[in-house]
Amino acid sequence: MKFTTPLIPATLLRRYKRFLADARLEDGTEITAHCANPGSMMGLKDEGLRIWLEPNDDPKKKLKYGWRLVEHDGGHFTGVDTSVPNRALKQALLAKDLPELADYETVRSEVKYGTNSRIDFLLSDQAKPDLYVEVKSVTLMREVGKAEFPDSVTARGTKHLQELTEMVAQGHDAMMLYLVQRTDADHVTLADDIDPTYAAAFDAARAAGVQVLAYDCQISPQQITIGRALPFVR
Repeated sequence: MKFTTPLIPATLLRRYKRFLADARLEDGTEITAHCANPGSMMGLKDEGLRIWLEPNDDPKKKLKYGWRLVEHDGGHFTGVDTSVPNRALKQALLAKDLPELADYETVRSEVKYGTNSRIDFLLSDQAKPDLYVEVKSVTLMREVGKAEFPDSVTARGTKHLQELTEMVAQGHDAMMLYLVQRTDADHVTLADDIDPTYAAAFDAARAAGVQVLAYDCQISPQQITIGRALPFVR
């Protein structure tokens, strides 16, 4: 998924009110950018971080910049926009780029299911049960190489796990897909200490037959694409 507008570097000053961030451009101008991430962004919101912004000239948008990336030492990046995983994953699913999910005839997104919910992707094929795929963006890393989810308490995430479990009970297949928006992860796990309720719901869902898959992303200031499968360690 290529960025619509070339990204520009900046220095993070602060992130506040969940969806706002102040930054200093390279010419010294201070601006406010939209932060499309409702999580805690632990480790990704410290003052002085080098970040990448996407400018826009849309008259309907109050803010003229969107915060897209954090740049780390060693040339690594983290994508902070939580809308990116679904867009990048949809491209990959349609292109049959994920071997584990390549043998389905149709791919539909945002299909109603459960209780006032929409599944991220519903994969269908005449030869097998429908597969309900819920996608979560993973950005937290507290230990080198170990990506963790979630970075804050997520009642919504727990609800999704329970609904996936119900789909399995109804005879469908269901999958939780963790998409790591980092280039420095080598495995994925759960942050039990941050949200033990989510962890318990995950264990129950997995025991009931909900499948688990994890992938990382290839990230640069030009684009974000689906990368390689990662081990999920539990």
